[in-house]
Amino acid sequence: MESTFKYYIGVDGGGSGTRVIVAGSDGLPRATAEGSPAALGQGIEKAWRSILDTIALAFANGKIPAPMLSECAIGLGLSGANNIIWKNEFYFRNPGFKKIIIDTDGFTTLLGAHLGAPGVIVAVGTGSVGMVLKPSGERLNVSGWGFPSGDEASGAWLGLAACALTQKAIDGRRAHSTLSLAVQNFCGKTPDAFLAWLGNANQNTFAQLAPLVFQCANSDNEALELLKKAGLEIAQMVKTLDPNSELLMSICGRLGEALIPYLPQDIKNRNQKAKGDSTLGALHLIFSIATAQKTK
Repeated sequence: MESTFKYYIGVDGGGSGTRVIVAGSDGLPRATAEGSPAALGQGIEKAWRSILDTIALAFANGKIPAPMLSECAIGLGLSGANNIIWKNEFYFRNPGFKKIIIDTDGFTTLLGAHLGAPGVIVAVGTGSVGMVLKPSGERLNVSGWGFPSGDEASGAWLGLAACALTQKAIDGRRAHSTLSLAVQNFCGKTPDAFLAWLGNANQNTFAQLAPLVFQCANSDNEALELLKKAGLEIAQMVKTLDPNSELLMSICGRLGEALIPYLPQDIKNRNQKAKGDSTLGALHLIFSIATAQKTK
């Protein structure tokens, strides 16, 4: 039987930032913090450093004396945790937490959205993923293949599409539009400057262009069509995961919530506001597993 943990920590680590929630031995939240990205694809050492820094900030925010890591149990929902090599290396570099559980940020988002109950989520941010937890306990996911070939409807996906339109406009293959001019102004006004920007761009950089697509949607039909296409991609994920529309469904993430107006009406009608976020899901994951093991 394991001893009681002094603190339980839930972590959501993605490509655009890290969020942490700290709970006491009773599982009730006591402090939160936000920090720099912790996606595993950006490097294991970098991810751990960001997570530890954000945890320290959470304890400081809560005016809680920093404990020893061995007094803590930590659950983490991490972008890239579906890559078994990255996941195993992350486990291997555990700096001293007595209990550690790692899963994808999609799964912890699902747990948080429905407080551990069966349901469906599509989480859209820098990347995207759809996931279902069935009443049987089976879980399935769609999308989440990563940048640049997957993650449909995501910020990086929208930014990449906006760049493609802009490149054609710069070449004269299509007329400039409100969106292409906004993208060119952001990335580089000359072809050489634009090319230099592209040479250094990654998924986070492309995702920075997503707000431009929303800003131009009222004046640029191609921007509007990109958002509608993103809505259709989300709808396809939902229907693949829950073809009979039987389960609770939530569209999650800041970008996901921004795309709700562009969803097909039937999907829009089904959407329910998530009950909690990925940090709460990660906390639920570690607390439920740790406490279940203590009762055995």
